[in-house]
Amino acid sequence: MWIAKAYKDYTVHKQTYKELSEKYGKSHKTLRKHFDEFSSVTGELKLINKPVVLILDATFFGRGYGILLARTPEIVLLWEEIVSETVQVYSSFLDSLEAAEYTFSGFVIDGRRGVRKLLERRFPQIPIQFCQFHQIQIVKRYIPRKAQTEAARSLRRIALSLAKVSELEFINSLDAWHLKYEGFLNEKSPSEGRRKWCYTHGRLRSAYRSIRTNLPYLFTYQNKPVSGMPNTTNHCDGLFSHIKQKVLIHRGISKQRRKKMIDYMLENF
Repeated sequence: MWIAKAYKDYTVHKQTYKELSEKYGKSHKTLRKHFDEFSSVTGELKLINKPVVLILDATFFGRGYGILLARTPEIVLLWEEIVSETVQVYSSFLDSLEAAEYTFSGFVIDGRRGVRKLLERRFPQIPIQFCQFHQIQIVKRYIPRKAQTEAARSLRRIALSLAKVSELEFINSLDAWHLKYEGFLNEKSPSEGRRKWCYTHGRLRSAYRSIRTNLPYLFTYQNKPVSGMPNTTNHCDGLFSHIKQKVLIHRGISKQRRKKMIDYMLENF
């Protein structure tokens, strides 16, 4: 059917209305009308008869409009429109996945503490992997590339090695760093606020504390090997980036058409 082919050209192959008009001999108005009427998404869930590694992540296409996505390293399982990324939203989303009779062998998440605690309560025996890329990004936010102190530069280098070393190597490096810079990390300065003092290197402390807090979940894929468990949520992040590029090409379309286009791409990836 030419409508299905044209819609795929519009969404997946990023062709414009002008290109589609020339290819199919239809006016812009006719194409829009057919696209609005075209039922491009079946809503059928992909049945899997074994436990899966579930990668959970969300992205936003502007304020108040986002997508929460559940997928395996191979296929998209389920997605849902969201206006905010809360623990309650994740809980309801997990309800939907369980209602569809999916079972899980592992989880990969972007690191939201509330989501991790939710998963630990609901699935206490299932291992959780914190996305190593997100951990590196957290450290980068606290410690810029041209940090002023050697302590900060050294901790940044350790964080950047996260995906390249074993857990033991990483912990040894982190422990050696802390032994060397513990005094520097605990330096205090007078404060003009309600407190009489504050830590001099607060951002560095925050970066270190983030790594220490998340450390039990950063090497799950090595310590509790689950078939196919990745160490990042890049399967979701890459898909989100791909979709946003296509949405940007067709910027200016209505919210309803944008939703339909996103649904189509997610169902066909």
